[in-house]
Amino acid sequence: MKPSKVLDEICYPFIHETACLCDFEVVTDEWCTQLGMALSATPAELVDIAADLDHLQPLAFHVNGSIRGKLAVEEADVQWVLERMAHYRQELGPREHAFVLPRGTAPVPQLHQARSGAKKAIRAMVRVEQEGREVAAVLPRFCNAVCNLLFLMTLAVNLRRGVQEVAFVSKSYKVH
Repeated sequence: MKPSKVLDEICYPFIHETACLCDFEVVTDEWCTQLGMALSATPAELVDIAADLDHLQPLAFHVNGSIRGKLAVEEADVQWVLERMAHYRQELGPREHAFVLPRGTAPVPQLHQARSGAKKAIRAMVRVEQEGREVAAVLPRFCNAVCNLLFLMTLAVNLRRGVQEVAFVSKSYKVH
């Protein structure tokens, strides 16, 4: 496929690259959109969740450019995510089960989508690194932590609304 030379017919300067780096950038672009969708679906009474999503969304775009361009995610960003995880864990208290079916009303489905988006970004980083490009260690650490934070947010929203989580017990794997 030969790219057009008309700028209005090119959605992204690197879209025709064959390397996985472009795929990573497309995935993280989608992830940023998913975070925005979750934020847009968050009702006003979920003040902490809205504020956290507002903080996270631009960080997804910082992840996006941090391999091809200048590293824009720092250890302080990872630490902020870990602090926010502690905030939600304190609210949730001890839990009986580690896995639940992704259910609930907005913004819960959007948070689960964004959680999946973080996983896709991590997997795309693995492929980028396999192609020989350096991926700063802070990037997968950050994305993994954000994935876990988004999951905790879903639990917190459902808890606040009195929605009973449905445990998922795998027939494939034993969880200790």
